[in-house]
Amino acid sequence: MSLYENILEGRDKISLVGLGYVGMPIAVAFARKVKVIGYDLNADKIKQYQSGIDPTNEVGNDVIKNTSVEFTSDAARLREAKFHIVAVPTPVNDDHTPDLTPVEGASRILGQNLTEGSVVVFESTVYPGVTEETCVPILEKESGLKCGVDFKIGYSPERINPGDKVHRLETIVKIVSGMDEETLDTVAKVYELVVEAGVYRAQSIKVAEAAKVIENSQRDINIAFMNELSIIFNKMGIDTKSVLEAAGTKWNFLKFYPGLVGGHCIGVDPYYLTYKAEELGYHSQIILSGRRINDDMGRYVAESMVKNLIKADIPVKRAKVAILGFTFKENCPDTRNTKVIDIFKELGEYGITPVVVDPAADAKEAERLYGIHFASMDAVKDMDAVIVAVAHNQFLDFDRETISSFYNPAHQKKVFMDLKGLYNREDYLTEDYIYWRL
Repeated sequence: MSLYENILEGRDKISLVGLGYVGMPIAVAFARKVKVIGYDLNADKIKQYQSGIDPTNEVGNDVIKNTSVEFTSDAARLREAKFHIVAVPTPVNDDHTPDLTPVEGASRILGQNLTEGSVVVFESTVYPGVTEETCVPILEKESGLKCGVDFKIGYSPERINPGDKVHRLETIVKIVSGMDEETLDTVAKVYELVVEAGVYRAQSIKVAEAAKVIENSQRDINIAFMNELSIIFNKMGIDTKSVLEAAGTKWNFLKFYPGLVGGHCIGVDPYYLTYKAEELGYHSQIILSGRRINDDMGRYVAESMVKNLIKADIPVKRAKVAILGFTFKENCPDTRNTKVIDIFKELGEYGITPVVVDPAADAKEAERLYGIHFASMDAVKDMDAVIVAVAHNQFLDFDRETISSFYNPAHQKKVFMDLKGLYNREDYLTEDYIYWRL
């Protein structure tokens, strides 16, 4: 019998290595159809899952309580599975070079527990060649097995959008690839168990790796163009959102918007592609230009706020500023690689220590990664300026009266930075407000 049939009939299991925002929803989805082992080396995270708690908010506590996923931090349990999916993050170092430590570490752990006849599929975003040239040698060394003989490999890039309840694993076409036709067929059939939108069989593992890394590079470049337009139009005294709404009436206008580009995908993946290009002697021009613009937006926002404080005759040093929202995107607790931290740090250069409020964020993660302690909304009062940085649902219903209550009533001008353009601009084009948005 084939591996696919054994999985379908419960004789073999699937394992997920890495149970974060990507791996955990995949594990839960497969567990509705087949037997699944969910492994993560973070024992505290595993305890939360075992207790029915979803720290990612991706599927919710009720789903975690009722799933049949066998959550474990015991790597030896991986030996019970024959089809392994690796879904660990691939960040960048401070110098923007790829940090393959997580995927290398996962390969070591999996290699130490790999059995003959297994298929290993990597989902982590990497530059073309990493799966075959970096991960396979580690798997072979740790297992003593030979790739292509004792085990097979594939690659299927993750496309889960954290916090997005519409575009999910089940509803997004899944790219799949394998080292040979037999492996490709197995990988495709396994994913077709849960992906209702179907699978796309890529020509090779490298093609699948490249497809993933350019998806986010394309978005990054388009957002960088919007950010550059925002800077230009700001100097002209033109509202960027109004321009984009007008231009958007044309059928083929691409509807991107300016903003802070963080997270562990769009703000990271382009560096994987440009790193590999550099290795081959080509220096990226468009991709890196876009990255520079997007990486500088936090500083641009902070500088714009300082200029507006001066315009309002409010002393900059030790000004009381509130930042509402800290995660890298709306309605998601993930603070990794958030660009809001750039605003926070840049304001610090002006002698300002902002009050940060984020009811949706993982407070422990923010404290561990950035040393930031979140305040409650009650702390947002007598402010000199307010920055709404993230479009959390909790902030959408603020009306003009609520927002006005955040400020020092003695000020003739209230500096209000609505980065995402959440509120009606006309409500704040008044004598008592200086309203600014990207």
